[in-house]
Order: sequence, then C-alpha cells, then structure tokens
Amino acid sequence: MTKKIEGTSERNVSIIPLGGLGEFGLNMMVYETADDIIVVDTGFMLPNADMPGVDLIFPDIRYLVERQEKIRGILLTHGHEDHIGALAYVLRQLDVPVYGTQLTLAIARGRLREYNVLGKAQLNTITPGDTVELGDFSAEFVHVTHSIPDSVAIALRTPVGVIVHTGDFKFDMTPVDEKLSDIQTLARLGSEGVLLLISDSTNAERPGQTPSERSIYGTIDDIFQKTEQKLFLCTFSSSLHRVQQFIDLADVHRRLIAISGRSLLNNVRTASELGYLNLNPDYLIDARDASMFQPHEVVVLSTGSQGEFRSALSLMALDNHPFLKIEQGDTVVISARIIPGNEKAIGNVVNHLLRRGAKIYHERNANVHVSGHGSSEDLKLMLNLLKPKFFMPMHGEYQNLMRHAELAESVGIPSENITVAEDGELIQLTSETCEVLGREGRSGRVLVDGKPEFELEDLVLRDRIQLAEDGILVPIVILKSDTGGDSQQENAVTDETPVGTTQPTDSGYETGLNAGQIEIISRGFVHMGESEELIEEAKKITRRIIENLTDEQKQETETVQDEIRGALRRFFSKQMQRTPLIFPVVMRV
Repeated sequence: MTKKIEGTSERNVSIIPLGGLGEFGLNMMVYETADDIIVVDTGFMLPNADMPGVDLIFPDIRYLVERQEKIRGILLTHGHEDHIGALAYVLRQLDVPVYGTQLTLAIARGRLREYNVLGKAQLNTITPGDTVELGDFSAEFVHVTHSIPDSVAIALRTPVGVIVHTGDFKFDMTPVDEKLSDIQTLARLGSEGVLLLISDSTNAERPGQTPSERSIYGTIDDIFQKTEQKLFLCTFSSSLHRVQQFIDLADVHRRLIAISGRSLLNNVRTASELGYLNLNPDYLIDARDASMFQPHEVVVLSTGSQGEFRSALSLMALDNHPFLKIEQGDTVVISARIIPGNEKAIGNVVNHLLRRGAKIYHERNANVHVSGHGSSEDLKLMLNLLKPKFFMPMHGEYQNLMRHAELAESVGIPSENITVAEDGELIQLTSETCEVLGREGRSGRVLVDGKPEFELEDLVLRDRIQLAEDGILVPIVILKSDTGGDSQQENAVTDETPVGTTQPTDSGYETGLNAGQIEIISRGFVHMGESEELIEEAKKITRRIIENLTDEQKQETETVQDEIRGALRRFFSKQMQRTPLIFPVVMRV
C-alpha cells in the first residue's frame, strides 16, 4: 500500500499533465505515487505568430525538479519532436534514465548531442513486448502503428490498477513496414482489466477510420509520371513511412534522390543505418550536385512543410537557396498536415512557389497526405479493445478532448467515469474513482530564444508584442546634478543624436526647462513630422512633471523616470487608445 501524498487518499496514483492537453504538441505526462514518479514523453511546441522572437516552447518542469529524487524514468512513445523535442532541456536539469525504442533513441541522440547533454544521458533501449520495473510502476511497451516506425503504447501496472497510455496511433491494416499494431496484446490487456485509458485525441473530430499510409502511393506515383522537370517532395523530417514511399517511387521512376534539410538528412541516415529505411545508397546524391543532372533525373526530398522560416522549401520559394532552384514547370508536393496556426506561413510559401511557375500539390487539392492519428472509428476500436473503467482523453485542443469524451460515452463508458482535464491539473486515480482535484500552478510554458539555456521571460515577450503593436517612445531630459535643478543644452538632442551624447553650443547651459528643450524620440509609434502637436503636448507634460518634483526627488533617477513614464502612458492612452513602450532617459550634467 502506498503512503498518503499531498492530501490524497492512501492508495492512489496522481496524474499531472505538464503539456499536451488543450494544445497540439508539448506532450508530457507525469504519473506519481507516494514514492515514485515516471514521466511519459517530453515534447516541445512551435510558437504562434503572436510570439515574436520565440523559437521553441517547452513544458515548465519545476514540479519535477522539486521531486527529482522520486523520478524513476522517462518513457518515450515515439520519435516525433512533439514527444521528444524537450528531452535535452529536461536532461539539463534532471539526471534520470530514459527508455525508448531503438529508432526513438537514435533520433533523440542527435538533439542531445547538439545541446551537449548526450554524455550525461542514461539511454535504455527497449523493444515492443518488453516490461520495465520502475518502483511502484511496471511498464509494458506495446507496438502501435503511426507515421514513424517504432511507436509504442505503454501499459502501466500501478498499485491501483492498469493505466494504458496510447501515445500517437492509428490502426493501419497495410502499414508501409508491414508491422501491424499489436491488437492481440491490447485485447489481452482489456480482458485482464484496464482501470484507466488515456488516449490520443488529435483526430477525434474526424469521422470514419484514418486511411492507410499506403493510400497516397497511387497519387504520388501519378505525380511522378506527370512530372517532366524537377520534382520536389516536402514532408516532416520524421515521417519516415512517407519518406520510404518517396524512396520506393524514386526507384520505380529511375530518379536520383537529393535531400535538403539537416533534420531530414540526419533522420534518413540514422533510419537507413538501423534498417528502418530501405535506401540504395547508389541512388542518393548530394543536393549540391542536383544541378549537374537533367531535371527529370532527380527528385528532391525537402523539409519546410509548415512554411518554417529559413527551412529548405521557404528558401527555394524565395529563390534564396544556395544551390537548389525552383523554376517554371517544376512540381512541388507538400505532403504533410497543415498544423493549425501555420496556415499563413504555408500560404505565403505556396504563393511564392506559384510565382516561380511551379505546380503545387498539397492536402487541400490532392490526396498527398494521410494522417498518422486515428479518426473516430480508430478511437472507438481502441476503447472497445481495452474496455477501461475510466477514460481520459489527451493530445489536442479542448474541442478534440471533448469530442473524444463523447466517443467514449457512445461505446458505453458512463459519463461520470470520463475525465476531461487540462494542463497542470492534478488527477487522482483510485480503484474506484478518477477525479480532478485542482490546478495549483503545477504547469506552465518555458519560452526559448535560441538554445534551451536561453529562456525568455514573459515580460520580455510582452515587451516584444507591445513593441510590434505600439512602438517605442523615448523622452530625453537633462538635469543639473549639483543643485538637482534642471537644465538642457540648447539643441542638445535630436532624432539623429545618439542617446547619451550632447552637442556643445556657444550659449552654454540655459537655466530652466521649457517645452522646446525636452526631446522626444518616437519609433514605430507616431511619425514625428506629422504629429507635432501631440509631441509638443507630451513635452509640456514632461516639463510639468519635472517642475512638480522636489529637489530630493530629482536626485533619484528612477523616480523621475517613473513619473514621466506614468504621465505619458496616461496621456497617450487617453488621446490615442494606444500605449507605446516608454523609456525615459535622464541625463545629468
């Protein structure tokens, strides 16, 4: 029997989603007893357009850092970045073992090496069917089909019963690698008794069953046949089943293969070395040499399916790629799902490709992409195989979670046994109950600017957003330091004068402050030449603020700055319903 923890009952398992419930990506789930913790997946998420300067988003793992002596391991379900992309960030702070399949760990090693944490990582390879003992938990790995090989669901035997965490999955009856989901094991678990199922909800709103990965083969084959010039195939770098079909078709149509994009090249090399891709090296050429061959002799595999800035496809669309060029009559296939939020970026790339004269195929005008996630019938099949007592949807926005909850109820799970939770909530599971106890700040997001060690504070992001929306205003005042009074050198500071410099004049220093002697610089807020009345009024307000300060207050630079900032913020908010970032500069002579 486990001990009592955090005010819960004595025999229970706590479940804390640190990411992946309420959004796409950022997948990370914590399972905890009194003595032990295991973590399933450590994913990241790409930023939205309203996050200027943010490169990556990681889960906030302070909850784990505070309890790291209890952590028995991190279990990885598969090698997609939204499930393993934060591993380097996590292992910089936690010294714990990691368990994953051969391909998953091989892909993870590249990112760990890049961020100099591979040397300390305790990586343990498992194969589907293995069971690992981790304190109060026993983890059995079950093969499932997805868009990347070596994907697994995880059956956790706990002090209160069996929890099945599906990871990403679909039931593909004709998988590219001919490895079916292990339905027998799933059915066995259902017969033995599953207390709680936590299942992928990404495609819960899609009716029917997700088609097989092979279903796009005919369309891509037809595109190969029709294309007389260069052919560019763009997909996710980790969609290795898709890449295998591209390789097979290149062989059929006698085209050499060039790869553009570091992540795709690394994944193809790794998967080929491990036997997960069947690639004849004689057909692989350096992308730099593609121009040496006739256009119909080469197919280019590329990254950039989401319109990512500086990706291979984006560079080619703008004719900025150093050695690959898309020209009139070429064909581009974007074989990937359009992730919500990326529509504008992808649209821009498509527009530029069309300007180059290329013919474009994507999921909205051709059958060139099929999802790796199960649709409603797949999800109901998983529910019927496992027959759980309790159910909790994961992976997806809230509407996806709610739809999956409805599917669970439609196959006979009582509504009171279905828990729709969100990031940071504490779910307490006993043999008789599954309920949300509260949030209490257990989760959050870490914004990264550059490498994982460069975390971006929320205040900095807010400043960037405000700069983008309202611009910046810099009022400049010079105060005499000997008396605390104020004076300004005539014509000392202008729009062209660097902040912190003055220009000597014959007149020397004038005593007293007047509106013509205070300088205000605007960038991205108002045009100085066309807003003279507004700027003059702001100068008058600044002068009044200085005149109303005591000599003692004038000696405190921060006090002067705060008073000016507050007064101008109120003024511009009232006049324009806009508030720029205001940075008063106080200089003393």
